[in-house]
Amino acid sequence: MTSNQLIRATRPFAREFRRLSWFHTLSTLSLMAAAYCVIFWCPILALQITASILLGLVIVRMFIIYHDYMHRAILQRSWLAKFIFTIYGYFILAAPSVWRRSHNYHHKHNSKLYSSSIGSFPVVTKDKFLAASRTEQRIYLFIRHPLTITFGYLFTFIYGMSILSLVRNPRKHWDSAVALLFHIALGTAIYTYFGWVGLLLGFFIPYLISHALGSYLFYAQHNFPDVTFKDKEGWTYISAALESSSYMKMSRLMHWFTGNIGYHHIHHVNEAIPFYRLPEAYAKIPALQNAKTTSLHPAEIRRCFQLKVWAPDENRMIGINEVNS
Repeated sequence: MTSNQLIRATRPFAREFRRLSWFHTLSTLSLMAAAYCVIFWCPILALQITASILLGLVIVRMFIIYHDYMHRAILQRSWLAKFIFTIYGYFILAAPSVWRRSHNYHHKHNSKLYSSSIGSFPVVTKDKFLAASRTEQRIYLFIRHPLTITFGYLFTFIYGMSILSLVRNPRKHWDSAVALLFHIALGTAIYTYFGWVGLLLGFFIPYLISHALGSYLFYAQHNFPDVTFKDKEGWTYISAALESSSYMKMSRLMHWFTGNIGYHHIHHVNEAIPFYRLPEAYAKIPALQNAKTTSLHPAEIRRCFQLKVWAPDENRMIGINEVNS
């Protein structure tokens, strides 16, 4: 199947079912509200902790719904949806102007060497890494370090998405300041009314879980053992989608929590497909079923984290131990 044929084959799935979009949006928000109620008002600590963990996972699901809205895949031309998702962008520390700029750039330049670091984790070639200064190497490795990604709440969202974007272009990304103020106000309100336990279970733990999982998903779906990177001359949109974006194998429950973002190669073929139709497209288009894969298995996570730079001569990502060999 040619690239144009594949794109045409996905177009029937790029039609949302409006009621279903609203159902997923409102039911997910309701689950978030229910989790907060348990955290703040349930007298049983074990249930509060469970609700805190579940809240972190449901926040990820709602983020994918927000992500689809920003791609114009669902609920366009609705003032209510615009209000809900604008507030959610502030809540998740991914202000609409920043997310739209960085993520749209990522889709247009996914896996393209030297221009794919905006809205993504940077990737350099082995030669470029060796030619860099010690400081530049340390910064590059720090950005891709497992702890940096695990604490994506601090490094990716508070610093990268919010503070850095505001400092670099305050006029264009003023809503990053709104997101930061909203975040501080939310944390302050929770502490004022529910104390340290409420702040830990209703604020820090859900944010740490959701942003860690979100950061890792975004990292691993473009940084996995079989990934391919190309320079501008050899790059095509469809090859980037199929060869540089993974299908992440998960349980049905984790596919639900992550809003089917594991079908990432399909999302990069056609970003207008609503998240709830990605499995349908996968099942009905054979050309999408031979995707490069990864998973959330601990051994697979370790393999993805070991990847550091692109080796053009070997046509693969390599670890830091192989860089000097």
